[in-house]
Amino acid sequence: MTALTKVQASTAAEVCRLYELDPDAAALLDDTSTPASFIERLMEEQRFADAARFLAYALPKREAVWWACLCARAVTSGEVSPDNLAALDAAEAWVYKPVDENRRKAMALAEKTPMDTSASWAAVAAFWSSGSMAPEDAPVVPPGEELTGAAVSGAVILAAVQTEPENAPEKYARFLTQGLDVARGGSGRDGD
Repeated sequence: MTALTKVQASTAAEVCRLYELDPDAAALLDDTSTPASFIERLMEEQRFADAARFLAYALPKREAVWWACLCARAVTSGEVSPDNLAALDAAEAWVYKPVDENRRKAMALAEKTPMDTSASWAAVAAFWSSGSMAPEDAPVVPPGEELTGAAVSGAVILAAVQTEPENAPEKYARFLTQGLDVARGGSGRDGD
């Protein structure tokens, strides 16, 4: 597997400290596992949700949110509510211009959704990426280091199952290919 140039961790264990690893996935981890070799192993074992969760925590926050947006956009259709579309647009706006105004707008729009779609969780991921979780005029409350990964993994996993769950393995394969492209420094878009 090609080097994941955007992933800063030198071992998979470094990434796994950020979240609770499923016991079956943990059995595939050893002291010599690199992020790339661990994802490859998870994918070989068809532990797609575990691979998505790992990559969500391994990527830098901006790239992780971008990946969540790509996955959400792939399953967003005309049947999705305008609030979910607006939340997804706001998350993408934050990726393009990661300023506090865009980050807060993403959360404000996510809060208008029932929080049950990949689009809403992509927007939450943008909000949890930096800054303060408190209102603008309140003392700073930084988000926990693990929160962006949690929201991104939720967005990616929901994208795989929220529509046509019977096709989840194929969607996971596509989403992981996109995420790995982002991890290698690509755009994650097919053909880019």
